[in-house]
Amino acid sequence: DSNDDTEDVSLFDADDEMPRRPKKSKIKHPIASFFHLFFRVSAVIVYLLCELFSNSYIACVVTIILLLSCDFWAVKNVTGRLMVGLRWWNQVDDDGKSHWVFEARKASPPRKKVTSEAESRIFWLGLITCPLLWVIFSFSALFSFKVKWLAVVILGVTLQGANLYGYIRCKVGSRKNLTSLATSYLGRQFLQQVLPVWFI
Repeated sequence: DSNDDTEDVSLFDADDEMPRRPKKSKIKHPIASFFHLFFRVSAVIVYLLCELFSNSYIACVVTIILLLSCDFWAVKNVTGRLMVGLRWWNQVDDDGKSHWVFEARKASPPRKKVTSEAESRIFWLGLITCPLLWVIFSFSALFSFKVKWLAVVILGVTLQGANLYGYIRCKVGSRKNLTSLATSYLGRQFLQQVLPVWFI
């Protein structure tokens, strides 16, 4: 199974050699943080308001697709690396076999911390919230019979969902680790619900 063919690679060797200057700001990468939210929020706003401001369906669709594409590229290649130290991609080896690579920056000492908690919150909040919005939009388009918008919202779910899945795999680990994490969480929840009843 090609999904289980992951490999650990060193992340950002050049970054480790550069000297770090302490910054006063909680957000160490303000431009990356801005663009992490800008493209995805802009795509949602354009989707919600485009019929009010434009009669051209094609112009609206092209604008949304461009914003979603810019968001996918920026999040996958720039903001994930800078804001949380995670990166993922697919590579094909000489035999033509596809390998997914998920990597995370090595843990650094607290005084040399490269990412900030504020950036991490911004990253994960944007990464999780917007795909959920696109899922809601897809059901809304389906049940309100706005079939012409269905392709756009499916593209939004696909692009933003792919980034969400890739970064969850980076953060948690391989699919086996993800499955065992979910199983252990559900087991803990079950025990917390059942055990208090037995000891009353």
